Amino acid sequence: MAGSRLEKFGTVFTRVRDLMRSGVIQDTPTWYEVFKAFPPKKDPVYVKPQYGFYKKDEFVADIFYEEDKIRAKFYEMYGTGPRLLDLSKSNYTSACQRFLETYSRLESLGELDKSALFEETGKILLAEGLVLRRKGAPVVSPEYRDPVLEFKLTDMLAEQQSGSAAEKQ
Repeated sequence: MAGSRLEKFGTVFTRVRDLMRSGVIQDTPTWYEVFKAFPPKKDPVYVKPQYGFYKKDEFVADIFYEEDKIRAKFYEMYGTGPRLLDLSKSNYTSACQRFLETYSRLESLGELDKSALFEETGKILLAEGLVLRRKGAPVVSPEYRDPVLEFKLTDMLAEQQSGSAAEKQ
């Protein structure tokens, strides 16, 4: 009992009393005689604290801000963006945060509707140098692909062999 410091295994009075009986404490504390002469009307009992700040019946509503919906749409469309998040820099702004700031700025102008606003924000960020790639889209879109990349190695070898055969004749 002497090793326990928790009050749930006895009051301070009962622990000191037991320590005095066993001879661990030689001198009686000053408060001990007063407490023994005038004990409390209600014995101090350890009560386990209640965890949970609301009743189970109560409904806690989800809190969504307008910018959360924009972020969700951004991550759904573009993923995490072109680069990883660099949390080592305190002044780092993610691609999503830049998108959100630009979106808010365009929205405050009030010239475009929601769907066009989302596309225009992407175009403005592209003009600023932030390339956003849609999820599932190829790295290089087919319309901008170089025609030289379309050649197959076997076609190139066949063309080269036919050219060398023509030179020998």
